[in-house]
Amino acid sequence: MVHEVHHNDLTQAQAADVAVLDFNATWCNPCKMLAPVLEEASRELEGKALFYGIDVDENLALAQQFGISSIPALIVLKNGQPVARQVGFMPKATLMQWLGTVL
Repeated sequence: MVHEVHHNDLTQAQAADVAVLDFNATWCNPCKMLAPVLEEASRELEGKALFYGIDVDENLALAQQFGISSIPALIVLKNGQPVARQVGFMPKATLMQWLGTVL
């Protein structure tokens, strides 16, 4: 399950051992394509990583904090610290391979 972030609040994500942040927007077609891929990945990686969706229009401060200039953008946090970043749509196999290198 991908949890939605509201009010620029990353408290839960920063407390998780591993969190995958998905910076997106409702008007972004590649973001819409990535959403079901992330849902599948979140189910397969349950217990290993938590997934969070962050709408950049609603959470501008977070987008600025993480230097997001293109979406979709994925950032992996380990113990609250960014350890990996990827921009653009990825098919599920590519996403899982990338996550496997950082988890």
